[in-house]
Amino acid sequence: MSTFQHFPAPAKLNLFLHITGRRADGYHLLQSVFRLIDFGDDIAIAVDDSGEICHENPLPGVPAESDLMVRAARLLQAHTGSRRGARLRISKRLPMGGGLGGGSSDAATVLLALNHLWQTGLSRTELQQLGLQLGADVPVFIFGRDAFAEGVGEQLQAITLPPRWYIVLIPPVSVPTAEIFSDPSLTRDTKPIIMAAFPNDGIRNDLENVAKKQYPVIAEYLEWLGQFGAAMMTGSGACVFAAFDTQEEAKRVMSFLPATMQGFIAPSLMQHPLFDLAN
Repeated sequence: MSTFQHFPAPAKLNLFLHITGRRADGYHLLQSVFRLIDFGDDIAIAVDDSGEICHENPLPGVPAESDLMVRAARLLQAHTGSRRGARLRISKRLPMGGGLGGGSSDAATVLLALNHLWQTGLSRTELQQLGLQLGADVPVFIFGRDAFAEGVGEQLQAITLPPRWYIVLIPPVSVPTAEIFSDPSLTRDTKPIIMAAFPNDGIRNDLENVAKKQYPVIAEYLEWLGQFGAAMMTGSGACVFAAFDTQEEAKRVMSFLPATMQGFIAPSLMQHPLFDLAN
């Protein structure tokens, strides 16, 4: 029986998130900058010739049919005709409904790792297109670099950002993305910006006010972190973050964190740890 190999699935932050419109199919058009950070889940994978995909420690309440790791593996099988199988395990560190892209990152890691382990030979672009079938955030993790995103999040341009340390706080709520996007009070007409205007052009997270209204604890976390820097919510919530120039500065701020709040410190990533698995 083959042994397990471990593959990281890092988190992302949305350094801003503007909703610029809505397509006829209901999907929202957006602009954002995705930043990868060095904190995330760990995916263990053992490949075999069974043709079966088995998730050995599924998350509570998440059936295999809707588990993004299982769906990613089966999608790669179906797309390439591979008859190989895999056993999957996850060490979960990223909160569900946190806006850190945990499920999407897990799916991207499975696609990258199995494309390599099964030797199915898909290019990075092909994997991104496959990942888009699983969710709008999956392609950016396969893209593997900080990115300026447009469309539904799948149109990606690499952007070079200075290294930073981030404090990420985790409010005790799980925010369903669809619930935030479907709120009637959500504005969907933010004027698009050009990439060169980032970060000086009035950036914000258009989903933040809706999320704060539905989950007031997010506002409390933003208010606390906002004492020390420009705090913003990532994605559709619930997590909030602020950037710092040094680890020491971030540690100093974290030393004031009330015992009732949870969070972590993480540095930015230059590129995804599995970047070299795809071409």
